[in-house]
Amino acid sequence: MNLLTSAAKVSSMTMLSRVLGLVRETLIARAFGASEMTDAFNVAFRLPNLLRRLFAEGAFSQAFVPILSESNTKFGPKRSKQIINVVSTLLFWALLLVVLLGVVFTPFLVLFVASGFKNQGTFELSVVLTRIMFPYIGFISMVSLAAGILNSNKRFMIPAFTPVLLNLGMILGALYIAPQLSTPIYGLAIGVMVGGVLQLLLQIPALLKIGMLPQIGISYRAVKSAMCDPDAKRVLKLMGPAVFAVSVSQISLIINTNIASHLATGSVSWLTYADRLMEFPTALLGVAVGTVLLPSLSKANAAADYEQAGKLINWGIRLTFLIATPAAITLFIFGEPLATSLYHYGKFSSHDVAMTTVALQAYGVGLIGLILIKVLAPGFYARQDIKTPVKIGLLVLVVTQISNYIFVPYLQHTGLALSIGIGACINALLLWVGLYRRGVMQYGEQQWGRFFLRLSIGVGMFGAVLHVGANYHDWIDLQANPLSRIFLMMGWGTCAVIVYFFTLWIIGFKFKEFLRHSH
Repeated sequence: MNLLTSAAKVSSMTMLSRVLGLVRETLIARAFGASEMTDAFNVAFRLPNLLRRLFAEGAFSQAFVPILSESNTKFGPKRSKQIINVVSTLLFWALLLVVLLGVVFTPFLVLFVASGFKNQGTFELSVVLTRIMFPYIGFISMVSLAAGILNSNKRFMIPAFTPVLLNLGMILGALYIAPQLSTPIYGLAIGVMVGGVLQLLLQIPALLKIGMLPQIGISYRAVKSAMCDPDAKRVLKLMGPAVFAVSVSQISLIINTNIASHLATGSVSWLTYADRLMEFPTALLGVAVGTVLLPSLSKANAAADYEQAGKLINWGIRLTFLIATPAAITLFIFGEPLATSLYHYGKFSSHDVAMTTVALQAYGVGLIGLILIKVLAPGFYARQDIKTPVKIGLLVLVVTQISNYIFVPYLQHTGLALSIGIGACINALLLWVGLYRRGVMQYGEQQWGRFFLRLSIGVGMFGAVLHVGANYHDWIDLQANPLSRIFLMMGWGTCAVIVYFFTLWIIGFKFKEFLRHSH
């Protein structure tokens, strides 16, 4: 299996999802701007997303995928199916309990995440929106179970395409449901639920095709039997530190959201709009590479082929710097053209553009670190070592909050974004050091000095083109010609990309080095 091809397939589906995500954010920005309503929605949507990452994409997948891959390698599909059945049974009932408790205790959860909303109309709105969307955690967590199964069987396309349906649901909510309601923002929450149902339904045919559709036990005896299964116990044992590992980053997110709720109205939304643009390259590269790496790394470690594991990680690092470095430069230099072209419509003012742009620049500082984490962390998870990322995460949490203490009084919401970026860079560096000390990095085939020298020349040319483009036009005044502004933004971006790769080719950069096959 060619890993670059697999990563490209995942990335193409992710690209579709992120493009629709940007369409979604553009519609939301145009209809609601950066207001109390969008602040309330973003806080409400953050709660099920937080628990989704704890139960599914974070802790669960990190514990489940390596064990399932190991089972496939050593015992074959029959035992793998048994593991899937018992684990899905436990996950289903745990999620049902969490959803019920979440709906009952929503007011306390909202206060915990955004205490600045207390005694404001935003608080009541956040509570209602959270209750509407909280069951989404159940749908998306079962979707993530399906994704783990499909990815372990090297079926990457359906899991990568799935987020498209959430964006379609929210676009449907913004365009058709919201205008019919007395409180239009409720339409977005209903759209989230529609997207969650569609996402879950999409998994069923794909799982049936490979004979791995989970059979969920509904009796007490089935649940008790599942809890006694040795591999289920291993998953739960690994999930303990994994939950803690994911919790560290989520605790940091909660603290930042809480701080933002005490800042100027719109701060939560400005950070969210900037975060959506920052997540575009993070998902296209970081999630895509991390998704295809984890099963291959797990298989290599199960076979004690540590040389192959090291080469896979080094491949991921090189690919990250090749793509993420110009992406980070784009956020830092080209933030205003991006923010105006995508968001500066309707109720989204020029002030909102300025506030979103400075947040984008701050996120650009940490973009490479954020993506490297997605590449380096699987090196530990594949070895079923989750404690090391936990320790690193705890240290990074402390550093991030110290940075908040230093930056937020002077930079307001921009300080929150900058703290996240600095923390991500430190996290990536410590993960790399941990893998280096374990001997994983000794198998790199790349001459790093020559690699970074050539990369720097290409990035310099790339940044020069974007700098000219960012300052050549008055992007705010171009609001009257939205299509011209969009085409100009895309034109300058395309020109910069062509110059970047042409420069690398001229100075002898060898792109064939990125063709990597897994065993």
